[in-house]
Amino acid sequence: MTIEGSDTAIARSFQRARFEIIPVKGIEEQAEHLPDHAVVTITSSPSKGLDPTLELAEQLLQRDLRVVPHIAARLVPSSAHLQEILERLSSLGISEIFVIAGDAKEPAGPFEGAAALLRGMHEIGHRLERIGIAGYPESHAFISDSTTIQAMFEKVPFADYIVSQICYDPAVTKRWIGAVRERGVNLPIYIGLPGVVNRARLARISMKVGLGDSIRFLAKQSGVVSKLLRGYVPDELVRELAPYLDRQHHRVHGWHLFTFNEVEQTERWRREQVSLHLP
Repeated sequence: MTIEGSDTAIARSFQRARFEIIPVKGIEEQAEHLPDHAVVTITSSPSKGLDPTLELAEQLLQRDLRVVPHIAARLVPSSAHLQEILERLSSLGISEIFVIAGDAKEPAGPFEGAAALLRGMHEIGHRLERIGIAGYPESHAFISDSTTIQAMFEKVPFADYIVSQICYDPAVTKRWIGAVRERGVNLPIYIGLPGVVNRARLARISMKVGLGDSIRFLAKQSGVVSKLLRGYVPDELVRELAPYLDRQHHRVHGWHLFTFNEVEQTERWRREQVSLHLP
């Protein structure tokens, strides 16, 4: 792998980076900083349900963006409601979603996790072109490693790509990518990176989504809270993980930026990465 080849791969990966935002008050203003044609995923909250996610998705469709709502299995109360969601997505022209279990303590209906929801969607039928699922380089805060491994096998037949949750240890992420491939899972992977986070904004978001939701959201990976509260720029993670962009057998397709609604600063940093690595 040449340095030039690596730089080219990094620049291209940031040109097509994905953005994740949270549907709380004030995000519309921050969303104005999203680049045209960007893929933007919208999280869902166990306390607020799926409606804010879908409402924000509808608003952002007015711009030249590829909008990807998160559909949390544990927030869907019935198969009938799932069918309504799929019909709403189709009517909006949304062709991609991200399916997760969600952090609700108890499922609202028959869907215990993402695999069950994906099977339900398959049985109902849908017009979606792409479906993403989550991967966990570090142990999930609430699910055992053996369960997450088994769940991935169950989800893979219905999915098109994997997004890794934030992990601040690049060695752990590398081992996880290798383990995924060794288990015979060949879906493309997008590596989750924290955006450039401001302490004050993070605190405001924590209050808006509710203390319980915030703790669950931020505690999924060890060290997230302390690192983000100090202010964080993911340059080191990029340096360590970028070589995987050039390794075809690992099928790492790029970055998924967890903005924590700090879109303006994260987008400025992304553009800097493109400029820095262009040949």
